[in-house]
Amino acid sequence: MNVLWRTLLVLIRAQRRLRREGPVDPNTIGRMRLRVLPTDIDLLRHLNNGRYLSLFDLGRWDLLTRSGLAGAMKGHGWYAVVSAETITFRRSLELWQRFELETRLLGHDDRAVYLEHRAVVKGEIYARAIIRARILRRSGGTVPHDELFAAVGRPEGLPDIESWVHEWAAASGLPSTKRPAPSDWR
Repeated sequence: MNVLWRTLLVLIRAQRRLRREGPVDPNTIGRMRLRVLPTDIDLLRHLNNGRYLSLFDLGRWDLLTRSGLAGAMKGHGWYAVVSAETITFRRSLELWQRFELETRLLGHDDRAVYLEHRAVVKGEIYARAIIRARILRRSGGTVPHDELFAAVGRPEGLPDIESWVHEWAAASGLPSTKRPAPSDWR
């Protein structure tokens, strides 16, 4: 429930900033300050590994809203879903510790958009996640990138996605929902 309230607060603040400052370039590195709360910790009294990904969602909501992409997607009946994610931990975030959440768009391929999130304390990366997201229609199906970019504009100056990200996406993928994916532990 805690993340739901944080999400609503992030959305309200991002909408205000969008109205007040106008849209930011989608290539902008989004930054927001967060604090590790008692509802975020595990038995070892540090930020729970699963909570990182929930908090990183806040960075995506902020960047998508402030860039105007969330509004454009909503207007077309589209939404984004995470199709794969990987996270690497370097140091633990402790109870009450403040950190900066950094979010940036890495780029896209023919099927997905890639983002990077970092939890940063005093300039040092504590954790980093790579997210692969698909843009879907509420009426069903995937939104092709040419249609997406025609509606929201293609961000200019995106760097090429590093080859290891493509390799990770291919290696971690599951069959499409139209093909079987039996759970066989052999």
